[in-house]
Amino acid sequence: MKVAIVTESFLPHVNGVTRSVLQVLRHLVAAGHEAHVLTPGDPPPSCEGVPVTGLPSMGLPGYPEVRVSLATAGRIARELARERPDVIHLASPFVLGGPVMRAAAALDIPVVAVYQTDIPGYAAQYNVAPVTGAAWRRVVSIHERAEVTLAPTATVARSLEAHGVPRVQVWPRGVDVDAFHPGRRHRDRLDPLVRVGFVGRLALEKHVEHLAVLSDLPGVELVVVGEGPERGSLQQVLPGARFTGLLTGPELSRETASLDIAVQTGPHETFCQAAQEAMASGVPVVAVGAGGLLDLVDNSRTGWLYEPGDLLGLQARVADLAGDRRKRWAMGAAAHESVRSRTWESVCDRLVEHYEAVCAVRVRPL
Repeated sequence: MKVAIVTESFLPHVNGVTRSVLQVLRHLVAAGHEAHVLTPGDPPPSCEGVPVTGLPSMGLPGYPEVRVSLATAGRIARELARERPDVIHLASPFVLGGPVMRAAAALDIPVVAVYQTDIPGYAAQYNVAPVTGAAWRRVVSIHERAEVTLAPTATVARSLEAHGVPRVQVWPRGVDVDAFHPGRRHRDRLDPLVRVGFVGRLALEKHVEHLAVLSDLPGVELVVVGEGPERGSLQQVLPGARFTGLLTGPELSRETASLDIAVQTGPHETFCQAAQEAMASGVPVVAVGAGGLLDLVDNSRTGWLYEPGDLLGLQARVADLAGDRRKRWAMGAAAHESVRSRTWESVCDRLVEHYEAVCAVRVRPL
């Protein structure tokens, strides 16, 4: 099978979308499929043995590492026509979505659209209600033309359906259970210092500043893993925290497994891969009870959920685990058990089944 992966985000910018696409590429190559990546910006010419084509783009104002596509439907159609893929995998579409859908219709190529970024939620976060409505209209206009939309969790799938997106199915994210494993921990489990950490992009919508309510908890060390435009302001808000910068590979695995409690404060996560990686590493998660985290964290069993905006609730949940080592261990063990079967191999096998299904039976909306 020949798969064209058109993604809003790719290397050298690393985020959840990029990391998922990389896993899909590895799986497709290992399974003997052909692939080609189209993405805005100046990506490497190849990745995992797959050719990568950069599309015209501009940097997002205030965050130039994020590239916004300027490619037209005609340009995309010409690129696709050269490859003649059997199916298009459209990753986290928004700006690219409309042009890709028009190009796909012109070439009669089925599209599997993967919903992964809560753009309407981000618009609501910044209190721009008219933009929120426009964002949802654009999301629906893109996804209603896909043969299938894949949502990362059941909660997100229900939200898409409630806004009018048809043919939604759940496709979760996998986790590298070899890289993220309790055995990667490099600290003594009996260390009296309780390490509490956030792993992710340091952007306004992640609300990492909420960790400030944990600063005075006795015996707690705060760790912030990641990079982004908010790092400078966060270092002022969290002067006692240790900022590691962006970590990848074995360094990220060790740092994640060496946490005692992982915290996720962003209410607009459609899945939250960092939380799943912490769970695979045997670390309980305290997370805001919103979006995909509602499905990922089993409240009181694999971690704790707190109400959005309830910072005292966040503080109380972390304090509960910080003060009870055995509870942390029990929740961490349950977290590891809950995700250890979600290998990327099994998850990507299901993705290929979606490809095959849309190729076999076309459902072209009017």
